[in-house]
Amino acid sequence: MNRLTDNKIVLVTRPTRLADLVVRFNTVSQAQFYIEHQGADFKDYLIEDRRYHRALVEAQAVLGQLGLVQVIDRGFLPNFIFGPHDTVVTLGQDGLVANTLKYLHGQPVIGVNPDPARWDGKLLPFKVGDLKRLVPEVFRHGRQTKSVTMAKASLNNGQTIYAVNDLFIGPKSHGSARYQIRWGEAFEAQSSSGVIVSTGMGSTGWLKSLLTGAATIAQSAGSPLARRGVAEDLGNGSQPSPDSRVRLNVRAEFPWDADYLYFTVREPFPSRTTGATLVFGRVTAGNLLRLDSQMAENGVIFSDGIEKDFLEFNSGSQATIGLGERKGVLVV
Repeated sequence: MNRLTDNKIVLVTRPTRLADLVVRFNTVSQAQFYIEHQGADFKDYLIEDRRYHRALVEAQAVLGQLGLVQVIDRGFLPNFIFGPHDTVVTLGQDGLVANTLKYLHGQPVIGVNPDPARWDGKLLPFKVGDLKRLVPEVFRHGRQTKSVTMAKASLNNGQTIYAVNDLFIGPKSHGSARYQIRWGEAFEAQSSSGVIVSTGMGSTGWLKSLLTGAATIAQSAGSPLARRGVAEDLGNGSQPSPDSRVRLNVRAEFPWDADYLYFTVREPFPSRTTGATLVFGRVTAGNLLRLDSQMAENGVIFSDGIEKDFLEFNSGSQATIGLGERKGVLVV
């Protein structure tokens, strides 16, 4: 077979809901019994699974004509070694794109939507049928790409973790995190349910939820500042003043390639020994975020919702949060 390249095409997949149920209940029939016993429609699980595997078979056939294909499941990403010249294709939802990008070093990622009728896919601009035309263009570097800024957490023991959407620093389970936070010249001891650091790509997700929730609570509680409706546009890189509050229609989104991040402290608790003033701010190359753990156990740092791939963040751990030195490359 005359392939266009000897470099690998890595096809990243993820289990369907049905596949996860079969792992849990051993067989499709047992999974069906469980779902229908709960009063849900099992047909939708079957339809989703059938469409996904149809897209997978088609994608493998097309890519196999263009290069050497290696298929890996999302669960193996933390330990998979990508080649410097690999082309990466993800077949799944938006989250799979983010999950994949953070393990790469500049290799281009093509996000393919396996079921456009089901998934909106903001990070999935392509269908399986586009691959035959699209992949050769990527090989020739003739396709436009978009740069994606990553966040990076570095511990004092040398360990690091990257994030495409967001970092979480806090307790492993529901409870309070204890730590000292330092941002610029300001610092304080805090007790909260965790700290979220968001990138531009993640700004329409967790960050938007946090800001909307805070604004809604303030408005419902009758805060004068919330009623005044002072708004900050994070997209222009402006730094919110300590006296400002965000309106419900806040524009939380900022560019994917922005040279800054935002941190948000979730549910800070003020007490005699803990404060709640350093709860939101912009992280830049010259203004990093630093956290010193005061948790005897169960402190973690993970990224992009993958809780199984984490760094321990217990007493004695010092974390420095800033911009990653590498960027993701997304084919558009």
